[in-house]
Amino acid sequence: MSALSDFLNAASGIIWGPIMLVLLLGTGIFLTIGLKAIPWRHIGSGFQMLWRGRVSQEEGDITPFQALMTALAATIGTGNIAGVATAIFLGGPGAVFWMWVTALVGMATKYSEAVLAVRFREVDARGNHVGGPMYYIKNGLGEKWHWLGTAFAIFGMIAAFGIGNMVQANSVADAMKTSFNIPDWQTGLVITIVTASVILGGIRRIATVAEKLVPVMAVAYVVGALVIIITHLSAVPAALGTIVSDAFTGTAATGGFAGAAVWAAIRFGVARGIFSNEAGLGSAPIAHAAARNKDPVRQGMVGMLGTFIDTIIICSMTALVIILTGAWTSGDTGAALSTRAFETALPGIGGYMVSLGLVIFAFTTLLGWSYYGERCAEFLFGIKIILPYRLLWLVAIMVGALGKLGVIWLLADVLNGLMAIPNLVALIGLSPVIFQLTRRYFRENTLQT
Repeated sequence: MSALSDFLNAASGIIWGPIMLVLLLGTGIFLTIGLKAIPWRHIGSGFQMLWRGRVSQEEGDITPFQALMTALAATIGTGNIAGVATAIFLGGPGAVFWMWVTALVGMATKYSEAVLAVRFREVDARGNHVGGPMYYIKNGLGEKWHWLGTAFAIFGMIAAFGIGNMVQANSVADAMKTSFNIPDWQTGLVITIVTASVILGGIRRIATVAEKLVPVMAVAYVVGALVIIITHLSAVPAALGTIVSDAFTGTAATGGFAGAAVWAAIRFGVARGIFSNEAGLGSAPIAHAAARNKDPVRQGMVGMLGTFIDTIIICSMTALVIILTGAWTSGDTGAALSTRAFETALPGIGGYMVSLGLVIFAFTTLLGWSYYGERCAEFLFGIKIILPYRLLWLVAIMVGALGKLGVIWLLADVLNGLMAIPNLVALIGLSPVIFQLTRRYFRENTLQT
């Protein structure tokens, strides 16, 4: 087992190393330039489309609003709490700046993924709309690239059980045991039952739960963080200044913080930013493909908001609380660092806020990734695999809640990174389609590009 762990550790270091980070950032920059920064310039229009997208009678299975909430359900998770804290612990406050950079260029990536998802989606034997990287590779790049779509589906189907299932169940069980002394098996059983009541109803039930739960949990977490930020309002300019300056100068050792060079800020800021918002990994377009939206560009405008909400808003809230309270110099990392920060500012309730946030965020991630993995499995084996996959998904929750997941986490990390490679190839290869559809949409809608 130790040999497997060593191998996976080495593979993870390569896959999530400088080359992958450059590819992800480079693709985002290329798409941002090719789109003439439309995701930045028309973010207001995106929010308008999201609001109008709460109701839609166009072709598809769920509303555009539900599609984004489903994508956010899978995206907003432990990365927003533990991931941000880890980035600051390893890279200093400057890592937050590079998380922002990753999100800004990632908006173009998410926009492009959603555009292609709607443009090249299919209707399966059950009458459901299915799509994502495996479909826009097959239908966009052509038959000779079909193997690449198959590779993405294999990586996604297996990775879902790790990053989207067992790791999340384990995080919930740990949080409930630490904060409320609830045994792991009880937590696992409750999560399994509640998850079953949702995912056995398919994408429509998942989307119905997501559109109600995701906005409530996101707003509640942001409001809690804002209360802390407002009580430290006079220190906010200095905190923002530290984030920007440390991004280019590195962070000196102080308190329990060991110090970090500029490269560490860039590396861990970009890596944790991508881990949090998943721009370029190819997961979110699987949800956007089911949207009741006949226009790929309109869904792209909605889809790009996922990165903005996840990283620019929610991750920033966590980061500011950690920095403003001074907890980042404590020597803690991960969820423990976030818990210390909130507890320092709100004694008696701050720690519970983080624990409950982790539980809800992890649960919604379980729901969203169940759909992602299921669609990947369907691409490989057809609709006959759907029910067995859902049942196996429920079994894995209990395994995750009770088990030690060192190897599982490493395997999921490796496969999650491998998902990005076929997706990035498709985004670059199909970029002329993205640019053409975008130009035509804005020309026809008489908006200046």
